[in-house]
Amino acid sequence: MKVLVAVKRVPDGNVPLRFKPEGAGLDVAGMPMRINPFDEAALEWAAQAKEAGTISEIIAVSIGGEACQETLRHALALGANRAVRIDTDQPLEPLAVAKLLRALAEREQPALILLGKQASDDDNAQTAPMLAALLDWPQGVFASTLVLENNTLQVTREIEGGQEVLALPMPAVISADLRLANPRYLKLPQLLQAKKKTIETLDPSELGVTLAPRLALLQMAPTPARKPAVTLAHASELVHRLRQEGLP
Repeated sequence: MKVLVAVKRVPDGNVPLRFKPEGAGLDVAGMPMRINPFDEAALEWAAQAKEAGTISEIIAVSIGGEACQETLRHALALGANRAVRIDTDQPLEPLAVAKLLRALAEREQPALILLGKQASDDDNAQTAPMLAALLDWPQGVFASTLVLENNTLQVTREIEGGQEVLALPMPAVISADLRLANPRYLKLPQLLQAKKKTIETLDPSELGVTLAPRLALLQMAPTPARKPAVTLAHASELVHRLRQEGLP
């Protein structure tokens, strides 16, 4: 069974984000980058399934400039058999990403497409549902557990107040929660071996996709700093304070 796993290059979450002047977007110049953690969880599940003999081939795909090569090297070291980079330096909206992945899926004919439930930089969580709609495939989003049996995928997903279990026919699109798999620690020999592998590069035009934006970013800003907490001695002081601030 062939599986397509989408991986995105994002800023390291351990470093505070910087914003461009006048809120024109994120400033990633000079920031440490890494594979999107949700995508990495999806890739680890696929790697474990391949080791168990359930999956025969894993194709990792990333969309972006040459810097995405390192993200794909990481995917190859983690267990991907092949890597494809769709070359563009243009900022992409979720619909454009979904269209590119659909075109690649139509070429590769995977039985399953895995990606993270969201990217840690923009938190849109839109690409997987859009991709499933474009392909007209069943989808299981925010998956925390996957079990493949007799060409049916059992998906456990987190919902408000509990869990939901779905049985999906394949091919299908799955977006992974962090609970899906805990990525392994990569050793130096794995990384060195991944550097020797070839990464296929495609232009969006080869896939018949135009990347014209449909949205305009008006402003992006950091979350306002929280006011310091105030300690009150009695509930009566709290009531008085709330009334002073005009709260019921």
